[in-house]
Amino acid sequence: YEALTAALAAEQPVAVATVIGGAGEVGAKLLARPGGETIGGLGAGLPEQSVVQDMLAMLARAESGTRRYATPAGEAEVFIEAYPPPPTMFIVGAVHIAIPLVTFAKVLGFRTVVVDARGAFATPERFAHADELVNQWPAEALEGRLNSNSFVVLLTHDPKLDDPALKVALPSPARYVGALGSPNTHAKRLVRLRDEGMPEEQLARLHAPIGLKIGGNTPEEIAVSIIAEIVAARHNLTGKS
Repeated sequence: YEALTAALAAEQPVAVATVIGGAGEVGAKLLARPGGETIGGLGAGLPEQSVVQDMLAMLARAESGTRRYATPAGEAEVFIEAYPPPPTMFIVGAVHIAIPLVTFAKVLGFRTVVVDARGAFATPERFAHADELVNQWPAEALEGRLNSNSFVVLLTHDPKLDDPALKVALPSPARYVGALGSPNTHAKRLVRLRDEGMPEEQLARLHAPIGLKIGGNTPEEIAVSIIAEIVAARHNLTGKS
């Protein structure tokens, strides 16, 4: 319980498995962190390696539920509870679209972090409704902060800012990474990133042009298309009807 409490206080993702019935030591608990580190144990006979694999997969999906495992003495029932960190949206680029996007994200329960080193854009007056305003270069601001419940939105439309941020975001555990730009802009972006050695499996994670195709043109309409795509991605869907 001490390890779980500390992880929750630090907003670190963890999962806890508890034997609740069947051929097992009822009440035995195991805590697992991303990377495979564990604390506790489920008792003899339970295939802990398989349980940990399920725990981490469910943690990545922010999903809890009951699983059953074969043991020499019969089947054991285990409840796995995921404790993902709070869903956090990192909005890179304090542009006009970012203002309504912060509003929509907060209504949907996201913590919002607006990142822009340009002081003329990233002002407390424009983003008083954001949870955090970071006046740093995007790559520097994102480094070490992204986890499986992070959603990264790049709105600067500037390769000098977007490309370094993508080099941090795409290899990370972030659940969603999207970038603003036309199909032509995105094609040029892919060429640059390939030339710099970014693997295809990482590039395939990028949602670009960002947002669902709803025909919107105003900042508010574009923000709707972006948040809709993020909600779809959050539920492992494409957003297509």
